[in-house]
Amino acid sequence: MKKTTLALLAASTMGIVSTAQAKVDVCVFDLLGKSGESFQMAQEWALAAKGWGADINLIPRQDEAVADNDFKAGKCDAVFLTAMRSRQYNKFVGSIDSLGGAPSNAIAQRAITFALDKRNAAKMVTNLGGKKYEVAGIAPLGAAYIFVRDKKIDSIEKAAGKKFAVLSYDPAQKIMVQRVGAQAVGSDVSNFVAKFNNGQVDMVGAPAYAYKPLEIYKGLGNTGAMFDFPVVHITANFVMKPEKFPEGFGQKSRDWFVKNLPKSYAMIKRLEGEIPAKYKMQFSAEEKLKYQKLLRDGRMDLTKQGIYDKEMMSVLKKARCSVDKSNFECSLGGE
Repeated sequence: MKKTTLALLAASTMGIVSTAQAKVDVCVFDLLGKSGESFQMAQEWALAAKGWGADINLIPRQDEAVADNDFKAGKCDAVFLTAMRSRQYNKFVGSIDSLGGAPSNAIAQRAITFALDKRNAAKMVTNLGGKKYEVAGIAPLGAAYIFVRDKKIDSIEKAAGKKFAVLSYDPAQKIMVQRVGAQAVGSDVSNFVAKFNNGQVDMVGAPAYAYKPLEIYKGLGNTGAMFDFPVVHITANFVMKPEKFPEGFGQKSRDWFVKNLPKSYAMIKRLEGEIPAKYKMQFSAEEKLKYQKLLRDGRMDLTKQGIYDKEMMSVLKKARCSVDKSNFECSLGGE
């Protein structure tokens, strides 16, 4: 009788342990901290995560480098970062943000959906220096457009010699700016737009997501413009240390991000619509083709250098050509 009672007690105790929520700290990079769109999305995700067995404690970080360093130091069990900074953890996912790789929301949505599909679960996990990392979500932040302080800079040739703010930790930006003959000015997410606003640089690339929070209109003034040509599609990645989370958490999280893509793109469309029409300018068809070819050559070169993932380049090309079969590159090899 005593043995039976002990066995039942042990089984009961094990049951309590197995249903207990795993307590995890997640650092969230958002320029606006708790009031930003990214942090609000993370709150919705954290609520859903309770159903997957995790009790999430969100830690806002307005400096992306601090969020990344906290993750590396073990102060966070997971982190939300832009793909350009989180590419170090997973090149396959980080390459969605390649230059010209996803020139429309429809193409980006296809690429993100494919990457997060369960058939690619193995590609979401990497082992770096003996540490295991898993990408458990991708959230779109929208296309980055070129903003100029002087709307007369309306061609590749006119960009020569101009100062362009680039993120120092993303070599792709620096290489492409140098290709057009402009001067790359090393910056960080926290100050790249400030340099544009105070006249330290002539040009900057940013998504509509940053227009109001970073007050880009101050740099545009009465003479500036936003060229309605998407250079790169910005995404945020959720990177976690899988051993800190319940088993199977990663795929449940990825499925949640896919399910929420329409909502994310509705937000992006709203933010893009809030940029005054007076600032929006179009490149000529000839200029647009020049930029597309320039970005393609740059992408291929950066892939050869190992900065972008070759397999993701193939995925993106298929997505581009499935959306626009008349695209000049669809009949060309190399990607």
